[in-house]
Amino acid sequence: MIRQFELVERVRAYDPAVNEDALNRAYVFAMKAHGSQKRASGDPYFSHPIEVAGILTKYKLDGNSIITALLHDTIEDTETTRDEIAKHFGEEVAQLVEGVTKLTQIELQGGNSTSQAENFRKLVLAMSVDIRVLLVKLADRLHNMRTLRHIRKPEKRRAIAMETMEIYAPLAERIGMHELQNELEDLSFAELNPDVRESILARLDFLRTQGGDIVDKIINELKETLAGSKVRATVIGREKTPYSIWRKTQRKNVSFEQIADIIAFRVVVDTIEDCYRALGVIHGTYPVVPGRFKDFISTPKPNGYQSIHTGVIGPHRQRIEVQIRTREMHEVAELGVAAHWRYKQGDDKTSGRQYRWMRELLDILEHAANPEDFLEHTKLEMFPDQVFCFTPKGDVIALPVGATSVDFAYAVHSEVGDTCVGTRVNGRIMPLHTVLNNGDQVEIITSKAQTPSPMWENFVATGKARARIRRFVRLKQREEYMRLGRSILERTFETEGYKLTDKALKEALPIFTLDSIDTLCAEVGAGHITGRQVLGAVYPATKSPEDDMKIVSLSQVRGRMKSIEEGAIPIKGLIPGMAVHFASCCHALPGDRIVGIVTKGRGVNIHTIDCETLEEFVDAPERWLDVAWDSSAHDVNSHVGRVHVVVGNEPGTLGELSMIIAKNGGNITNLKITNRSTDFFEMMVDVEVRDLKHLTNIIAALRAAPAINSVERARG
Repeated sequence: MIRQFELVERVRAYDPAVNEDALNRAYVFAMKAHGSQKRASGDPYFSHPIEVAGILTKYKLDGNSIITALLHDTIEDTETTRDEIAKHFGEEVAQLVEGVTKLTQIELQGGNSTSQAENFRKLVLAMSVDIRVLLVKLADRLHNMRTLRHIRKPEKRRAIAMETMEIYAPLAERIGMHELQNELEDLSFAELNPDVRESILARLDFLRTQGGDIVDKIINELKETLAGSKVRATVIGREKTPYSIWRKTQRKNVSFEQIADIIAFRVVVDTIEDCYRALGVIHGTYPVVPGRFKDFISTPKPNGYQSIHTGVIGPHRQRIEVQIRTREMHEVAELGVAAHWRYKQGDDKTSGRQYRWMRELLDILEHAANPEDFLEHTKLEMFPDQVFCFTPKGDVIALPVGATSVDFAYAVHSEVGDTCVGTRVNGRIMPLHTVLNNGDQVEIITSKAQTPSPMWENFVATGKARARIRRFVRLKQREEYMRLGRSILERTFETEGYKLTDKALKEALPIFTLDSIDTLCAEVGAGHITGRQVLGAVYPATKSPEDDMKIVSLSQVRGRMKSIEEGAIPIKGLIPGMAVHFASCCHALPGDRIVGIVTKGRGVNIHTIDCETLEEFVDAPERWLDVAWDSSAHDVNSHVGRVHVVVGNEPGTLGELSMIIAKNGGNITNLKITNRSTDFFEMMVDVEVRDLKHLTNIIAALRAAPAINSVERARG
């Protein structure tokens, strides 16, 4: 355990102006507050905050950070209050301790997932106020991982290691603290995969005995090669951790023997110009391994990391990785944000490029529906595999591998994402779902009339984009359920001779234990409550749905729906995929007589009145809903009609088919050949049309063509 004077000396070594009195008082305060408390190892509990403070002195953090480390468990585990800390050590320290406290139970495995995810939300909020909260938290977790072996229950050790691997190590990577990240990952790996780790360590030992002093020989030859070209450089060789070796074998699906960069050689020079000169010397001397060059100096990582990476067949015909950087870059690469940490009055502690990711996490926090959503999306955001793309102005946007143009749009700005209608990738118009590659220049085309599509969620890769899309869908879907539900209620009440009023609906709220009329309407629209149930709650004397009509056959139901067509619920303005879904079995078009089937939790599925699928719902009359196209407004939306076509097996017939459809204003969206023979081809063709009349005109034009044997509208 670090003694009091040793801790003060460590801080004073890099900060001569530190308030030694406050440090001494904090040391004593922590010892007294924790008193006789013990850790799982049997050591006095106050040894933990002292060791956490010692870890932070390595990163040369300011005095208040060290004091926070000493006091970080006092509010949670002792009788100490926030006011006491503010009184003795000032408001800034009190805020920092409050930010760190009560955030130690963020477990991903077992327990209450909602409370675990909620704790992570609190952590993000706390570190967004002052990132020193995160630095103290990471040091706290590092010391806990170093002493993890003392916890007796294997399942608890595993849960702590898992949360460290999934949350804390990626957070350390995000602020560039690679040394701390590597230790957290390797300590977690030792708990989660001990046998694999031991196997890797044994193989590394074998390589060392086989290779002898090969590392020293490579370092010396690289030094001589660079010195011969008058490049002043320090060359360092460092072995990768067992976890990073294992992760590479998994990610690249290669064996241990195929990993070329088990030892990475760092070339540290004085200036950026020297970096590129050193690169030229190394590439001019040794054969380059294709595909291994990355320039993170011209396009830094979001956490501020800069370096040139290259792979060469180096000295002694060894395939090696070389990383070239300046001394300042090297310090940032090892220590991250702590390497250039400065605290002055009025500094904005969350500004700068390295904090952009934090602002994105806060944006996700704002739009996530629940804590679990937030945890899911932020885990997506924090893992490091990335591509770098450019805006038309040359700004770099970092995205995860697999990101699309929609992800890019949301990364530029939330409003750009919400209104994007198209994209140009490297000058070419491309679909929004196009996966982006390193170096792509992306231009987003927007329209004020556009809104996020529910389909986007199927291909976006970033948490921010998914959170925004889900939020829009959630709000829009509720709005549509409310509109549809009120229409259903109006129709139900009117059928029985009642007028729908808010006063009547309020009487039904206690029966369904709902808090508002809007919620009641939304529940009806979503199919959780039927209109007849609400009517029965308001007017108990009305007859039940079972008494309303005895179902004998499908034709009777269809006849009844046709007889009440006047006053049917219009579906104009309802977005397909929200509260209303067009069934794929019959492809209803404006002009068709349609009927709705209420599906619990999904809203209404629209079928044509003669659709064969309706046979399945004969015994559920309460689920049938009379709906109609709204003829009062011109429908500008396109709809898909399906036709069954038989054509002669002759050259040019498919071209003639598509030309006729195009000349008549249709657009083929899908085509599937269902049967082929020597003389004929049968196919299903999906055609984008305005309405039933438009499809009828296309069918008539196709029937007039000699090459087309027969055309019928498909029903199923």
